[in-house]
Amino acid sequence: MKRKVVQHMWKKKLFALILVVFCLGSLLFMQTRYHHVAGLVSLQHRFVSEPEVQGPKVAFLFIARNRLPLEMVWDAFFRGGDRKFSIFVHCRPGFLLNKATTRSPYFLNRQVNDSVQVEWGESSMIEAERVLLRHALSDPLNDRFVFLSDSCIPLYNFSYTYDYIMSTSTSFVDSFADTKEGRYNPKMDPVIPVYNWRKGSQWAVLTRKHAKVVVEDETVFPMFQRYCKKKPLPEFWRAHYIPADTSKVHNCIPDEHYVQTLLAQKGLEEEITRRSLTHTSWDISNSREHERRGWHPVTYKYSDATPMLLKFVKEIDNIYYETEYRREWCSSKGKPSTCFLFARKFTRTAALRLLNMSVLGVFN
Repeated sequence: MKRKVVQHMWKKKLFALILVVFCLGSLLFMQTRYHHVAGLVSLQHRFVSEPEVQGPKVAFLFIARNRLPLEMVWDAFFRGGDRKFSIFVHCRPGFLLNKATTRSPYFLNRQVNDSVQVEWGESSMIEAERVLLRHALSDPLNDRFVFLSDSCIPLYNFSYTYDYIMSTSTSFVDSFADTKEGRYNPKMDPVIPVYNWRKGSQWAVLTRKHAKVVVEDETVFPMFQRYCKKKPLPEFWRAHYIPADTSKVHNCIPDEHYVQTLLAQKGLEEEITRRSLTHTSWDISNSREHERRGWHPVTYKYSDATPMLLKFVKEIDNIYYETEYRREWCSSKGKPSTCFLFARKFTRTAALRLLNMSVLGVFN
């Protein structure tokens, strides 16, 4: 009888011990699960409350008449952008980039709403550039600002283009001393002295600092509006005073001088790389009329659009400036490189032919 009582007591103690071990195990399991869940909640909270910091962006500023004829070429280019870019388009007033006027989602509703009517060779082209910059500067992440025409194509993929532009702290502005008579109007002096008069391509890439300089300018731009005007063609002389010697009439194209001269005026030329990233081929007009002669950009048509053409442009590694006896050797990240990231002027059929050949955006 005594043995049965002892055995019964041991069974109760064993059961109690098992119960204690079970409870301790359950408690340990619950604590482990709690810390795991708490860790997940904390991790989730960190991702929600601390979003990924986005890097600087490149703002692509298109100056177009209406539609963008090369939109599908740029559509392919922007697919590799990974949120590192923004787009602004200056079209004629009232024109909308909607589903009826663009097939690319990247350009949908990207027109600025306060555009101006642009006339070639007039200061309205400068005003269009200033409008684009004002809009682009409203995004604090935009750090570089690229001016492009509606006939420009990219020569490389987005990644290479972005790295090239962001690899230096300078703007890319084609700028050289303009020593030829006929462009500078002495009436600009002393506000714009002749020694600050510059010429170059309007297709510049500006840093944020220099973009602000252009937008905030209230001195140089008014002088351009008053004194930098293209020479009227003979058919318009009926409505104006006919000069005795038309060769002495100033023929000033504002967009070929403004940014360059403004940066020289502000003493900022040490902060620019003095070349454009957009290639343009120039050909002189063979018009019999002296007043119509001049250099004009070549327009590449379907038959011109070949891999050999792109290879030729991509292999250019230096630019010579006759007026300064200066040769600009191109470099990127401290190493010799190609000079151009973009090229113009291409018709729609020419650009699409290159796109279909899969030769655009390939870095060789």
